[in-house]
Amino acid sequence: MHISTEDTPNPHSMKFLPGIPVLGLGAMGMDFPSADAAAISPLATAVFDVDGVNSVYLGDAFVTVSKDADTDWDHLRPAILGTIADFLAAGLPVMNEGAEAKEADGTTAPADYEGEDREVVEKIIDLLDTRVRPAVAQDGGDITFHRYEPGDGIVFLSMRGACAGCPSSTMTLKAGIENLLRHYVPEVNSVEAVGADLAY
Repeated sequence: MHISTEDTPNPHSMKFLPGIPVLGLGAMGMDFPSADAAAISPLATAVFDVDGVNSVYLGDAFVTVSKDADTDWDHLRPAILGTIADFLAAGLPVMNEGAEAKEADGTTAPADYEGEDREVVEKIIDLLDTRVRPAVAQDGGDITFHRYEPGDGIVFLSMRGACAGCPSSTMTLKAGIENLLRHYVPEVNSVEAVGADLAY
């Protein structure tokens, strides 16, 4: 099995593309910031068994792996390639049966809001899903809605995959996403990232 790799804007993350579905077309990505969190995914668990891996993100047709700062990609990349190739070639299930992503504490949905606030949240989520998430998926990451504070107009987003800990994520949030949301949703005043410890 041939797996190609792509660098990401985050120097500590690399995107692995096996050329076949990982979670499947249209599937919501799953972020595993620790080996313990990866217990619901045999594939993520296998990748965590490689020394130097500190997080794994599974996308529809890719795997993004983030490494420790003191580990070199020249040593890590071949081991991860072999692990992913062997796992997928064996036809093993990527996720345990019935496994679902665990929502971060404080994550909200449109149904948690009322009236105009609910409409604002629906617009925010629609813009993220149609304009932001496809673009950041190209870089091996994901950005999802966490919560909205109507009184202050602050939108909190969860950064996942290569986006978590990326040096350019602040610029992406402020210069890109915040400007986009403020343009289309006047109620939004600013955008903030939720702490990495609240990842899915």
